[in-house]
Amino acid sequence: MDRNDFNIDEELNKLPKRPGVYIMHDSNDEIIYVGKAVILRNRVRSYFRESTKKSVKIEQMVKHIAWFEYVVTDSELEALVLENNLIKENQPKYNTMLKDDKTYPFIKVTVGDDFPRILMCRRIQKDNARYFGPFTSGEAVRETIDLLRRIYRVRGCKISIDDRSSAPDPDNARKCLYYHMGQCDAPCDGGIGREEYAKNIAQVLGFLGGDHNDVIRLLTKKMESASEELDYERAMEYRDLITSVRRVSEKQKITDTGGDNRDVIALAADNESVIIQMFFIRDGKIVGREHYYMKQAKDETPADIMAAFLVQFYMGAPFVPKEILVKDMPSGPELIEEWMSTQNGSKVSIIVPQKGRKEKLVELAYENALIKLSRDVEKLKRKEERTLGAVEEIAELLGLSDIHRMEAYDISNISGFESVGSMVVYEDGRPKPNEYRKFKIKSVEGPDDYASMEEVLTRRFEHGIREMGSPDDDGKFSKFPDLILMDGGRGQVNICKDVLDKLGLDIPVCGMVKDDNHRTRGLYFDNEELPISHSSQGFHLITRIQDEAHRFAITFHRNLRGKRQVHSILDDIPGVGPKRRRALMKAFESLEDIRNASLDDLSGVEGLNAAAAKSVYDFFHK
Repeated sequence: MDRNDFNIDEELNKLPKRPGVYIMHDSNDEIIYVGKAVILRNRVRSYFRESTKKSVKIEQMVKHIAWFEYVVTDSELEALVLENNLIKENQPKYNTMLKDDKTYPFIKVTVGDDFPRILMCRRIQKDNARYFGPFTSGEAVRETIDLLRRIYRVRGCKISIDDRSSAPDPDNARKCLYYHMGQCDAPCDGGIGREEYAKNIAQVLGFLGGDHNDVIRLLTKKMESASEELDYERAMEYRDLITSVRRVSEKQKITDTGGDNRDVIALAADNESVIIQMFFIRDGKIVGREHYYMKQAKDETPADIMAAFLVQFYMGAPFVPKEILVKDMPSGPELIEEWMSTQNGSKVSIIVPQKGRKEKLVELAYENALIKLSRDVEKLKRKEERTLGAVEEIAELLGLSDIHRMEAYDISNISGFESVGSMVVYEDGRPKPNEYRKFKIKSVEGPDDYASMEEVLTRRFEHGIREMGSPDDDGKFSKFPDLILMDGGRGQVNICKDVLDKLGLDIPVCGMVKDDNHRTRGLYFDNEELPISHSSQGFHLITRIQDEAHRFAITFHRNLRGKRQVHSILDDIPGVGPKRRRALMKAFESLEDIRNASLDDLSGVEGLNAAAAKSVYDFFHK
């Protein structure tokens, strides 16, 4: 159906009497609200029924609905999961959302492999691996992994190990730096068999499961034995390992299914901000605490906010405790408990304690939330002024409304060498680095910035138009900006307008004009240069965007030049072909790093055997 022909009254009559998720769009096709329903027909129709009493938030939202779509699910539980995923992905304006998308580090053991690896990750995947965590910090995870490698000599490399590697290699070609450091038994080279390696992995899993005493007893025995043999250096190594084990066991935030495990959650709010305070209790002890900011939609009750937080926080979590203590019972607690129970594999209860130690814990969390709110409210206001406030200033200066997404473009070259273009994205005044894009100029010879910019803009928006017509595409370019910012004045703006006109697009274009000292001077818009106060937040935001577009282009250009230089020199090394050249460029950041690398460092590069490593070393040292 053509969205321009969307008739809300007709579509309301077509709604099914099924559970599902509904998605509201505004006139710019932006998703402004996502909700779930037990019966889609009843829920969605209620928004447009005048007799239905609505909150201020809903009244405002309904005014902006241009069209809607929906997804039917088999149950309300499925709708809950889908609703949360869509909220996280699209961040609708009228939904209450967790602002801190923190991803805590976990330790992953790839137990599905013949020779499992141990590594750090921040995303839980549905694979055959075992996950442990969350940990207090990335540093704690790295320290734990390093400790386990030193004790159990577990590999961390990505080398594929099969039956062909069962026999040791007499030339020691595959053994990497970790083997020589005593942190790996080289299973890739047949240095250890599967059964013996599996025993080490079992001990690793026990350690990560909280069994630290056996390790300490083993290391203590080895330390005493080394001391009796007068091998004091080795005894000191074991002593240091024991110290590390004790330190790691104190830092670790292990989640398991035994003991007294619960999370304590309370929120504090004012008219604009919400802070959630959490205490993590494992085996009866508070092992950590964290606070979160929530983006509060107007007129949301504490129950609504708590419900949104619980679903968004625990979605995808590898562990949900059996007991969640809260100050405010969430709306729809039965559904959330049912969903949490499926996550945990056993019954999960949400409780508002009324007395005793549990009630005191909730009050303690609430007091901490209040303190954090009172301390941070001014900081949050300043942050809003630097972002949303700055965007509003720019919109007012240009006479535009509802600016959400801005894209800025820049070209970088040195005498026309490897010209590149950059596209940086800001949403609500904040950078979105994962949506930045870079372009190698293909059709322009020499330092022609206007022609290069025309190519970049044409490729960007043609790609976006193709994606909108192809539901199977990855959608990297299909989100169009509310305002385009060009690094320059009239010339660059006109180039952009010409491209948009050819493609039939109507997007406002503004030039970021610099003075003779290359400092931002003003904005060029609608054939007029508009002065902007240098003390305003809007000016500071424009300057940051302009600097970021330039930095991103320069960085990309520098990388290309560096790779070309490395590429040409490495071609001259005997025994180094395209595959080994790529391996070197991946392992080292620059040609200088390769030049200064030791023979051991080069031997540790995946894809280089002993002869190739020596050839590279000799090339730079003879």
